[in-house]
Amino acid sequence: MKIDLKTNKNLTVNEVLTLYQANKWSAANKPELLLKALLNSHSLVTAWDGPKLVGLGNAISDGYLVVYYPHLLVLPSYQSKGIGRLIMDKMQKIYKGFHMQMLTADGEAIDFYKKNGFERAGQTEPMWIYSGGDH
Repeated sequence: MKIDLKTNKNLTVNEVLTLYQANKWSAANKPELLLKALLNSHSLVTAWDGPKLVGLGNAISDGYLVVYYPHLLVLPSYQSKGIGRLIMDKMQKIYKGFHMQMLTADGEAIDFYKKNGFERAGQTEPMWIYSGGDH
């Protein structure tokens, strides 16, 4: 399997919905807003198996010091094949040297991000005002 990473922002609502619905992320309930949010990200890295979108990750950043990674998703049938790592490696190249790289992880994602160099941020507590489900 050859996975191609792209950093352009050519996505359709249907491609995005397939990925988010397969992962049961509540953002799929707001498809037009989700697509706009992804397209307005500071960076968006997508993973493709031929014409099929199989994963994506996005970043919100000030462009100089701080970056936050809100979404990293891979189609369930493509998980555990290194695609998430490829996406995260690409993000790490884009934001190398930034003062702070942040994300919020839960469940199985915690171990994934630890393997990618992230650690718990001191004694911080994650906090939010959130209108979604688990994701």
